[in-house]
Amino acid sequence: MRSTAVRRTALAAAAASLVLLVTACGGEGSDGGTNEKGNGKGSAAKALTATELEKLALAEGDVKAHKIVKAGPQDDIAAKDVKTEKAECEPVARAVAGTPMGAPAATVKRRATAEPDVKEAGKDGAIEGAFDITTSLVALSSYEGEGAADAFTALKGAGTACAGGFTMTMAGTEQKIVKMTEAKVSGGDEAVAWTMTAEQDGEKLPFNVAVVRKGGTFVSFSSFNLMAPEGELPLPSAVIEAQVAKLG
Repeated sequence: MRSTAVRRTALAAAAASLVLLVTACGGEGSDGGTNEKGNGKGSAAKALTATELEKLALAEGDVKAHKIVKAGPQDDIAAKDVKTEKAECEPVARAVAGTPMGAPAATVKRRATAEPDVKEAGKDGAIEGAFDITTSLVALSSYEGEGAADAFTALKGAGTACAGGFTMTMAGTEQKIVKMTEAKVSGGDEAVAWTMTAEQDGEKLPFNVAVVRKGGTFVSFSSFNLMAPEGELPLPSAVIEAQVAKLG
């Protein structure tokens, strides 16, 4: 493995508590961040139960060339363990960690991991290829009334306020976000996403966050790839599209 790959792997390990995906695992619509069809608040939304959310969450076979599993305890970061130097940036940090904002009635999580390309197995670069996969933590939360819409509004505002970067601490590990750029995403009533770059010890790790709201359901997608070049990690479109389709 090239030294760069080794450094990226080490950085990703250090960032495990940032995304809780290493070992376990917007964008804007045509109007610049919110889909035309969905600016309305979810005042009539009735919260779903955990059982109902489980039926809407991704399952194995829903996304081609991806392994879908239920998230485990290692994927849960308590709200009290998500902190930011700038209070206004906390909603973004919460989305990165898959930690819901406010007081949802229920939350369920999935890990979606792209299958590695094994075509080059046994050839030069095969070890690096094993790391060249994108993993996403998908968190679905259901709220009563306008809870989901309020959470989305807070997140979108935080994305604007913190575009210049910020520092966040998750489960005791500090990470500096040096770059945050809005990306294109669509689906549900409202959708927003950002590509980001975290830096630690001179190494940079790209990752991204996308959020879709459908009625009273708020879904976040937090993704990373160990081998992705800086600033070149696409959103997990297949995962997002499959999850949005299940929301109806």
